[in-house]
Amino acid sequence: MGPRTALVTGANRGLGRSTALALARHGLNVVVACRGGADAGAGTVRQIQAAGGDAVAVRLDLEDVASFGAFTEDLLDELRGRWGADTLDVLVNNAGIGLFGALADVTPADFDAVVGTNFRGTFFLVQALAPHLADGARVVNVSTSLTRHVSPGTSVYAASKAAVEALSRSLAAELGPRGIRVNAVAPGPSATDFNGGAMRDDPGLRETLAAGTALGRVGQPAEIGDAIAALASEEMRWITAERIEVSGGALL
Repeated sequence: MGPRTALVTGANRGLGRSTALALARHGLNVVVACRGGADAGAGTVRQIQAAGGDAVAVRLDLEDVASFGAFTEDLLDELRGRWGADTLDVLVNNAGIGLFGALADVTPADFDAVVGTNFRGTFFLVQALAPHLADGARVVNVSTSLTRHVSPGTSVYAASKAAVEALSRSLAAELGPRGIRVNAVAPGPSATDFNGGAMRDDPGLRETLAAGTALGRVGQPAEIGDAIAALASEEMRWITAERIEVSGGALL
C-alpha cells in the first residue's frame, strides 16, 4: 500500500485547517487547497510539518468550475512527484461561503455566490476527482446544523448545505460499488473565523448560543476536525450515506 493522501478544501483556516491537522495526525499526507494558493495555505503546511507530517498547499477556487480539469492534472502531478501516489484516499469538501440576510435583502448575486460555491462547486469538484479516488476512499462533505434548525437570515446558506447533504446520500449509492464511503458532517455553533469570526469574537453571541446546547458551550475548530478525521478513519468503515451532526447537542 502506498502513502495515504487527503485533500481538504478551504484548509487555510478554521474548520478546514483543523481537519487538515487532524488527518495529518492520523498519518495522511495532506493537500491544503484554498483560493489563495501556496501563500494562503503556508501556515497550515507549516503546522503539519512541525508536527512531523507532510503537506502541500495548492490553489483552488470552487466558483471557477472551468478550472477543475487543469486543477486535477496539477494535483495528480503533485501527488506523484511529492509522495509517489496516484490517488486520493480522503476528500474533505469543506470550503464554502455564507452570505446572510432576510428574504427581501438577498440579491441574485448573493444567491449565485452561495449556491455556486457551496453546492455547484462541491458537485463538480467531486465529479472531477472521482476517477482519481482510491477504491475504498472516504468523502466527507461539510454541512451545517442549520439544515436541522432555523436561524433568521440563513435561508440560502442552509438550503445550499441541505443540497450538499442530499448529494452525499446519492454519491454514497453511486460510488459505493467501489467501496467509497460518502458522509456529511454538520457542525453546530463553533468559534471559528466563519462569517467574519462573529462567533469566535463576540462573547455575547457565544453565551447565547452556548445556552442552547446540551453541553453548555460552543464548539472549537479542533473538535470538528477530529470528528471529520474519525469519520474518515478505518474504525468508521461501515458508515456511509449519513449526516453526522457535531454540535454539542444544539437546540434539541
